[in-house]
Amino acid sequence: MRGAVIHAPGDVRFETLEDPRILHPTDAIIRTAVTCVCGSDLWSYRGAEPIGDPHPMGHEYVGFVEEVGAEVTSVKPGQFVVGSFATSDNTCANCRNGFPSNCLHREFMSTCQADYVRIPNAQGTLVATDEVPDERFWPGLLAVSDVMGTGWWAADAAEVGPGSTAVVVGDGAVGLCAVIAAKERGAERVIAMSRHESRQKLAREFGATDIVTERGDEGIARIKDLTGGIGADAVLECVGTAEAMRQALHSARPGGNVGFVGVPHGVAIDGQELFFSHVGLRGGPAPVRRYLPDLIDHVLSGRIDPGKVFDLTLPLDQVAEGYRAMDERRAVKTLLTP
Repeated sequence: MRGAVIHAPGDVRFETLEDPRILHPTDAIIRTAVTCVCGSDLWSYRGAEPIGDPHPMGHEYVGFVEEVGAEVTSVKPGQFVVGSFATSDNTCANCRNGFPSNCLHREFMSTCQADYVRIPNAQGTLVATDEVPDERFWPGLLAVSDVMGTGWWAADAAEVGPGSTAVVVGDGAVGLCAVIAAKERGAERVIAMSRHESRQKLAREFGATDIVTERGDEGIARIKDLTGGIGADAVLECVGTAEAMRQALHSARPGGNVGFVGVPHGVAIDGQELFFSHVGLRGGPAPVRRYLPDLIDHVLSGRIDPGKVFDLTLPLDQVAEGYRAMDERRAVKTLLTP
């Protein structure tokens, strides 16, 4: 088969790889319908994370089941399935408590920008649709496998509720999906922090009521100005940098909550500052599997269309250009078609 391999910062190649095979009775093999490049892939692409030896890339996927292990009964060959970037058995204590992304048997997917993918813990990870969806739904379902699920987790962790005011820090794919999530969860006001006109337009389409272009102290002051000097009920941090975290914590009102879902890089939190702020803080890898059934239904019913975050579509063999386009901010998110 063919797939993306990262060799060094800025060096992603499309290469011939060994076909995946069933290694454990809990595995499944899927044929990729569509996959994509994630903003978190850019950390290693930009040299912010060590790469080590060349290795495959990608953790977002939807596709068709080709083969299942002996212990997999929840899906069967031929079905169209959606999964999560973090696999889970869906039966352990952590899964039962609502955190399948912290499953005791968790494995993070990392080989999905390819023609075929092995899915560990397939029994608990994969959710099959009732029938093969029309291809127009595939981008939205792909978004559900990570960025939409992660945006929903940001809103859930920040306790966005009916009538609340929510601030979304970050205008990448996760941040834009977080706007959808905040709106769906009943926020009366959704303030998107964005400096890019095309992303502002999409944020508005997804439900943002206000746009804040300022950053740092000016951005915090603008949020306070929009919220009567107090701050927001909920802040959704969707970047992972120290600046974004500071922006989030200082934009929340006393008693408000911050949901942080951007993978932290260089983030350090002052315990004294947090203590006296009365701001709640929760985050981590999104428990996407918990949300999959409802979010799949939201997409297939037309209630939400997170697939709009894909503003560049390329054949899989042009994956390197997909990385370049996102790195240079010429694209929000790149859809790849095998």
